[in-house]
Amino acid sequence: MILTNAILTKIHLLQYFYFLSHIDSIPQGVENMKNPFRGIVGDIRGRASCYIQDWVDGIRPGIRILAPTTYIFFASALPVIAFGEQLNRDTDGRLSTVETLASTAICGIIHSIVGGQPLMIVGVAEPTIIMYTYLYDFAKGRQQLGPQLYLAWAGWVCIWTALLLFLMAIFNTCDIISRFTRIAGETFGMLISVLFIQEAIKGLVGEFSIPKSDDPSSVQYQFQWLYTNGLLAVIFSFGLLYTALKSRNARSWLYGTGWLRSFIADYGVPLMVVVWTALSFCVPNKVPSDVPRRLYSPLLWDHESLYHWTIIKDMGKVPFLYIMAAFIPGVMIAALYFFDHSVASQLAQLKEFNLKNPSAYHYDVFLLGLTTLLCGLIGLPPANGVLPQSPMHTKSLAVLERQTIKKKMMESVNESIEQEASVSEIYNQMQKVFIDIDRSAITHVIISELKDLEEAIMSVEDSGKFDPEKHIDAYLPVRVNEQRVSNFLQSILLAASICAMPLIKLIPTSVLWGYFAYMAIDSLPGNQFWERVLLLFVAPGQRYKFIEKAHTYFVDTVPYRTIVIFTVFQILYFIACFGVTWIPVAGILFPLLFFILIVIRQYLLPKLFLSRHLNDLDAAEFEDFEDGPSQPLLQ
Repeated sequence: MILTNAILTKIHLLQYFYFLSHIDSIPQGVENMKNPFRGIVGDIRGRASCYIQDWVDGIRPGIRILAPTTYIFFASALPVIAFGEQLNRDTDGRLSTVETLASTAICGIIHSIVGGQPLMIVGVAEPTIIMYTYLYDFAKGRQQLGPQLYLAWAGWVCIWTALLLFLMAIFNTCDIISRFTRIAGETFGMLISVLFIQEAIKGLVGEFSIPKSDDPSSVQYQFQWLYTNGLLAVIFSFGLLYTALKSRNARSWLYGTGWLRSFIADYGVPLMVVVWTALSFCVPNKVPSDVPRRLYSPLLWDHESLYHWTIIKDMGKVPFLYIMAAFIPGVMIAALYFFDHSVASQLAQLKEFNLKNPSAYHYDVFLLGLTTLLCGLIGLPPANGVLPQSPMHTKSLAVLERQTIKKKMMESVNESIEQEASVSEIYNQMQKVFIDIDRSAITHVIISELKDLEEAIMSVEDSGKFDPEKHIDAYLPVRVNEQRVSNFLQSILLAASICAMPLIKLIPTSVLWGYFAYMAIDSLPGNQFWERVLLLFVAPGQRYKFIEKAHTYFVDTVPYRTIVIFTVFQILYFIACFGVTWIPVAGILFPLLFFILIVIRQYLLPKLFLSRHLNDLDAAEFEDFEDGPSQPLLQ
């Protein structure tokens, strides 16, 4: 269940090497170390200026903020529940779903209130599960530790991890984020999506087999019932996947009232989880009660879910030698958390989201150190920034803001039409509404972003065929409701779900596999790598339709041949990285491939492509795009 230890070990060795691969920036890093706290102070000042507005903007949509809240709640909760079930099995019940949910809820509440980038979602991720499993295996085999001091020793590991994260933040290590370009971030994001798909397939196949820890003589594992469980799993998984994907486009349905279609579009995904869970109970009475399989977790009030809260009293019992030895896994976890947290934050604030508020990489890593320390002291596995939930959260808020802007624009258009205004006057009023909502001081930038909308509206002035809703949908610039409320509320729901464990245990595991597949597929739109892959298969005469739908702005400035060459290179590199995850013996090559990718991006690609083309395809903050080859090797 979930990803195999071998695969995950390679993936996160990759992350560590990714972090180390920027060794060419060491001179600049030494200079930055002379100004400790510079980054943290700058982040705090930047976010303090918009902190109150973060809450105001979250309250402004009213009850509609519940749509992205419930959407991201399920995206956070279901994987965390699955990881907790895996942790319960791998640690002989020392940790379980209760602990993973509690950690995700506590860290989420803290991050949503005092975090730097509230769009980023934090949670207990698979790297943490793998590391905590390794820690348990190590402690169990040591007489001076044993299972009874496992969490106490893990607490010391978290202390070392927190100290290292503090040092990284204080000495401005996060300046290295400028080296995380789109080609690395989106290839990694694509890899996460594919691994979610892979896990969904593995989980679905596993429904036809007997779990290792269960008694094979049980009734539900007789051939006919085992086969029935597998067939039901296929139905529930694909049923959840299909209906969840369809529900996201409910607003464009021909049938149903506007209110019903809007409700399904906003809340359809969690609703489908409830629906398919309910359908799983519609089986004949003769079917064993354990068919289909359901999630397992101890209850909040069970003894095994309570003892870890006071684990700090046992930390003094850990021998000094093992306290020092905890530094080694602490270094590994700190490097992994630094990468995961930073990339999750970066992908939540991509350029195409047009975010207005500043980033806070240094401060967020410092806060990550605090939450890691807290989790270690109360016996919980720490939480960090997660993918694909973070960019999914931003996209859901972009949809919410789009609805708000569209509604106000339509009100303005209808009012202007009643006054028999000209098309030019209608557009001017629409522009005024957008500027008022955007609240940006850079008016000329907004006017430039609305240029396509203006041209589209003005082009129909002579024909008189003006469809305002169509033009607003097609040409409205992307805006995101940057706020803290949705993150805060989904964290509160996660905390409440701990008490609702009896209800969570009703969910079939097959519904979970379908949701994993849904998360992977839903995270692909907006990934420029994915959009360029799709563009390769679009007929030349139909590309204009794809461009309008996908908002692939780079198509207007980069020659198609250059796009193809760049994309094919990225596809081949992605296939190589994914392929290595299937070869345990060659695992060491996996981080090496990404090390080479960073070097290729920094030194080779600028010589193969024009700087302005590379800027549109893979902008990097550390590059000066005014310079570049006048005659690139690839045109």
